[in-house]
Amino acid sequence: EVQLVESGGGLVQAGGSLRLSCTASGFTFDNYVIGWFRQAPGSQVPGKEREGVSCISSRDGRTYYAQPVEGRFAISVDNIKNTVYLQMNSLKPEDTADYHCAAGPGNVENSYCTVRYEKWGQGTQVTVSS
Repeated sequence: EVQLVESGGGLVQAGGSLRLSCTASGFTFDNYVIGWFRQAPGSQVPGKEREGVSCISSRDGRTYYAQPVEGRFAISVDNIKNTVYLQMNSLKPEDTADYHCAAGPGNVENSYCTVRYEKWGQGTQVTVSS
């Protein structure tokens, strides 16, 4: 079965850290871009839709970070384990969200992700208490 599975979410105090994992099964990350997205509580309200957080190219390791997380989050890929990690440091209450990973063909150039995401995970919840 082709799927992406996220793990590593949980409850953490502000200033703490978590590492999310996104593991592929049934396919490999070859030449894929893998992205992390988050959807905050109440995101069904217009203006609070799903937000792109970061992405990485499995081919050349190029990365992108959204401004709210730049300098605090770090994305990495292990092509042998078919797993992408999102190390989240200095977490803030506004980082609270359901985090999803997605994968698809594309590239990362000039710090932008151009991707046709084809596969999505079910998500892992991150809650940051103040």
